[in-house]
Amino acid sequence: MQSSSDLPLVGCKVLDLTRVVSGPYCTMILGDLGADVVKVEEPDQGDESRSHGPPFQNGESSYFLSVNRNKRSIAINLKSDDGIALVRRLAAAADVFVENFRPGTAERLGLGYDELHGRNAALVYCSISGFGRSGPDAARPGYDLIVQGESGLMDITGNADGPPTKVGTSIADLVTGLYAAQAITAALLARRVNGVGRRIDIAMLDAVASLLTFNAGIYFATGTSPTRRGNLRPTISPYETFEVADGWINIGAANDKFWTLFCDVIGHPDLAIDPRFAKPAARVTHRSALVDLIAPILRRETRDVWVLRFSKAGVPCGAIRTVGEVCEATQLVSRGMILHTKHPKVPELRSVANPIRFDDQPLNASRPPPLLDQHRDEILRDWLH
Repeated sequence: MQSSSDLPLVGCKVLDLTRVVSGPYCTMILGDLGADVVKVEEPDQGDESRSHGPPFQNGESSYFLSVNRNKRSIAINLKSDDGIALVRRLAAAADVFVENFRPGTAERLGLGYDELHGRNAALVYCSISGFGRSGPDAARPGYDLIVQGESGLMDITGNADGPPTKVGTSIADLVTGLYAAQAITAALLARRVNGVGRRIDIAMLDAVASLLTFNAGIYFATGTSPTRRGNLRPTISPYETFEVADGWINIGAANDKFWTLFCDVIGHPDLAIDPRFAKPAARVTHRSALVDLIAPILRRETRDVWVLRFSKAGVPCGAIRTVGEVCEATQLVSRGMILHTKHPKVPELRSVANPIRFDDQPLNASRPPPLLDQHRDEILRDWLH
């Protein structure tokens, strides 16, 4: 594990006025990288995700626990003049300020960029919202599900004959948090030149739309929107999901070499020279016939048997694993990707670690997710005295 003192953002003070997922995920990343993250929460219920559940662990929301490690909590009433004054004092001592209110809310509270930057010119100020600070949709609330639909992502996800389908995790929130953390670290780097902070505007819609990449390229090239195709790759076959005796696997025979090896493993080298399947384009053209031939063969053996055989032969292949299997996977555990921290209410709290490594060492989780207002006294001592 990396020593906390070795992390690149040690000494950086982050004032976090975000809640739920996108902002907290961003600030958790900054905390993982060594920043001192102070999480400002409402006095009554705190971050609303503290109530999201079940499941709960000894009264603590697993949802909240998953995106709030390496932070300290202070409860401040933003509806009071004293509360706003305290946030301003903390912002004056901060390097970074992050909020994910609806656009205009921070300004109405007296915590907008102009107000805080006027008091602290070095402050990096990051706003996260559903649709951004400008444009006709700026005032719309943006939740992950809504943005997945608005971004086009759901329209290309799911089976061809099925309904639009959301990604199984909160991809809009999470990728927005990743972009925000990247922008903040870049602004901190740029600040070294002139000592002046930047204003950062991160929209969830922008973030997810940026992931369309080749799908958007197809539209720009043809004028036709790509459609749902399930687990199929439109230009490669077999490059998809197959049922086996006890589950599912993915096969990635993406070129002629892998196709030939695949045919050898399943005991049908004749398929490699069959004119219908001998070339990549031919395999795509005759995909239905190809699948009809190989699907029954793959159903004869178990997931682990096929993964072992294909892996030994060098054919890209992987199991479709449950979340539980992944959380217990030897590969991840051996790389320190499953964190164990001691929480005041959850003695053995587990979570998935930050994947960043420096000098081949995983990052250390120095703090468990905080209890509401747990660190008030030490925050006021450390930041304001």
